[in-house]
Amino acid sequence: MAPPSSLASELTFPPPFTPIKLREVGDAFGHARAIAAESGAGTLVHVGRFDLAEFAVVVEPEEPLRSARRVFYAGMAALADALAASSEPETAIEILWPDAITVNFGLVGGGQLAWPKRTAEDEIPAWLVFGAMIRVVSLTRDEPGLNPLTTALEEEGFGTTVSDQVIERFARHFMVAVDAWQEIGFGAVAQKYLPHLEREQSVRRDIDENGDLLVTRIGTGLVERRALVPALTRPSWLDPKTKGPRA
Repeated sequence: MAPPSSLASELTFPPPFTPIKLREVGDAFGHARAIAAESGAGTLVHVGRFDLAEFAVVVEPEEPLRSARRVFYAGMAALADALAASSEPETAIEILWPDAITVNFGLVGGGQLAWPKRTAEDEIPAWLVFGAMIRVVSLTRDEPGLNPLTTALEEEGFGTTVSDQVIERFARHFMVAVDAWQEIGFGAVAQKYLPHLEREQSVRRDIDENGDLLVTRIGTGLVERRALVPALTRPSWLDPKTKGPRA
């Protein structure tokens, strides 16, 4: 694991975030998990890369693990909102449940969640870590648009958006989402997350107390339950070989 950079972070975060910057070969998600117990809530680890916005934030929940995992939805909503804030009005930004982010239907990255091992479902976890990666610039040799299933922000009209800006905007939107959860209830987070999901005809979608997605077929009364925990086991957007978004 790469050591934190000795360079001061150029990023600007609102309180209560405490940034830790890693060098280009760092692993933000892994580093945040390793220091979560001692660093505490609000620690935001990020990697100094131009091609990829890679970061992870530590959260200290006040409710049992089974419901605290829903912070994953707050992170994903903040990620989508951060991209929407710097995109062209017609840009399609969608979440493929539960963890992948697409821009104009091309994959750019996604989020993942970790918690302490051996934590019981009805036990308050000591920490949770939400991590994310967003491809800002493609480093492959393929021509832009050659693979319509993947893309990068640079190819989708985001102008001069850089990885640092994505991380800064995420932090602000994440803080707003968590504050709304604390003040109003989780429904405020669901209202931010659910509209970003890819469209399905004649369905109503809700998030259960344990984080499962409930899909109701309108007119039939049939409810499909999509379990969150198994879906978080292996991020759908992450390439296990490159340790980055699938290309």
